[in-house]
Amino acid sequence: MDLLQAYYDQLDDDLGCSEDHNQNPNFTSSPEASPPRLLLQAKSAAPPTVEKTFSTLIDPTQQHLVHLNPNFYGPQLSCIRNHNLGFVEDASIEPFVFHEQYNTFQTYGYAADPSASDVGCIEHDAVSVYNVSQQQQKKKRRIEKRKVSEEGLPTELTEEQRKYAEEYYAKKKGALRGGAGADKSEAILVERTCFHGKEERDYQGRSWIAPPSYAKATNEYCFTPKRLVHTWSGHTKGVSAIRFYPRYGHLLLSAGMDSRVKIWDVFNYGNCMRTYMGHSEAVRDICFSNDGTKFLSASFDKNIKYWDTETGQVISTFSTGKVPYVVKLNPDEDKQNVLLAGMSDNKIVQWDVNEGKKITQKYDQHLGAVNTITFVDNNRRFVTSSDGKSLRVWEFGIPVVVKCISEPHMYSLPSVSLHPSSNWLAAQSMDNQILVYSTGEKFQLEKKRRFSGHVVAGHACQVNFSPDGRFVFSGDSEGRCWFWDWKSCKVLKTLKCHQGVCIGAEWHPLEQSKVATCGWDGLIKYWD
Repeated sequence: MDLLQAYYDQLDDDLGCSEDHNQNPNFTSSPEASPPRLLLQAKSAAPPTVEKTFSTLIDPTQQHLVHLNPNFYGPQLSCIRNHNLGFVEDASIEPFVFHEQYNTFQTYGYAADPSASDVGCIEHDAVSVYNVSQQQQKKKRRIEKRKVSEEGLPTELTEEQRKYAEEYYAKKKGALRGGAGADKSEAILVERTCFHGKEERDYQGRSWIAPPSYAKATNEYCFTPKRLVHTWSGHTKGVSAIRFYPRYGHLLLSAGMDSRVKIWDVFNYGNCMRTYMGHSEAVRDICFSNDGTKFLSASFDKNIKYWDTETGQVISTFSTGKVPYVVKLNPDEDKQNVLLAGMSDNKIVQWDVNEGKKITQKYDQHLGAVNTITFVDNNRRFVTSSDGKSLRVWEFGIPVVVKCISEPHMYSLPSVSLHPSSNWLAAQSMDNQILVYSTGEKFQLEKKRRFSGHVVAGHACQVNFSPDGRFVFSGDSEGRCWFWDWKSCKVLKTLKCHQGVCIGAEWHPLEQSKVATCGWDGLIKYWD
């Protein structure tokens, strides 16, 4: 014990703090001891005076004694130090209060005194970033908007940037006011086309849309497809509809949800031949003219455009301010200038493409958005279906319903197709079955002829016939394509075509067993 006491006495003499050791009995120079702390008086009181400060400090990180030079800090060092840089005072503050005062200081330039008893700032009525009234916030936003409107466009923009910004502000201003100027400027900006082929005319001067000379006239006997032949990919979003070129089918037209219409080569290399860019929203429906030189496109931007297939130019644009769900040209050769469109406001609107944008006729009897238009009886009548769960037969040119079929058990019919013999209609029903209606004088439901097994509830999957009328086929919501026998109504085959919904299917007009399908996965597939 005597040796241990002598060791401690020698250590105190070397450090020069034996006097402090005697005056502070709680102080110990052991490394395990915590740094000394001293309670401070209130701010109003004078700072304490200490005759002699500690010349040593325990570093909490190194856990050993650190020699300090009191003369380095000058006479202002008037209290006991518990940190390398000075005295650390114990404080307790909630994270919310800390962030509130920090953000208040960053925003307004002042903050509350943490040592004060009250929270907030007395000098500024205790206003912080979290307790500003809604009236003051609105006033601040109005002032900022006024500053932006007064300053206008910055002067350091380039000419191209200034021109683009002016067009954008003009378009946005017109859209907010609801004027027609916004639609016009938008149409001028986006109506364009792009040809992707090598040459628009070959060495003989024939156009790229001209049908091949070796194509046969009719498709006599059809078979169900078995395997995938080709895949077209070019749409960045889903494909909503596909149509083969009339009579020959050497080209395939597709409407995409990316607001673009594309036409594809079928017979040769399967390339995209031309892209038509004229809509600002997804394209809902497309329709070829009888000779294929022109086609219609209906989009969710409330516009119907009449295109030239070869050049890609927009011949005319039609709009009623409502969304067109279906567009159709009169199949008669002498009435190819008559356009019918089913709108979202329960009306069928008729235009003459040669007489401008004036509406020539309106058919207004439906109770829901019109989904389909199908010409029957040698094109003297046409049948329409709607979300109102009804079928209505019209005389062409006369806005009077000839017959209305609306039963309590009926569901909406989003797709209708005409049999090649023109004696029946196949209608896709939302209760997962395909109904058949006769197109004779009675125009009634064929109760014994129904096709079921697929799941289409909630999706407007297209139903169609093979060219010889022996098969009925349709896509479904699970990406499959179903094939039924027309006479027995039995399922013959199913093909897993797409990852998402198989929304459309078309049989090639000349090839016996080739079918094209499109889906919401953005792909178009060709089956044989």
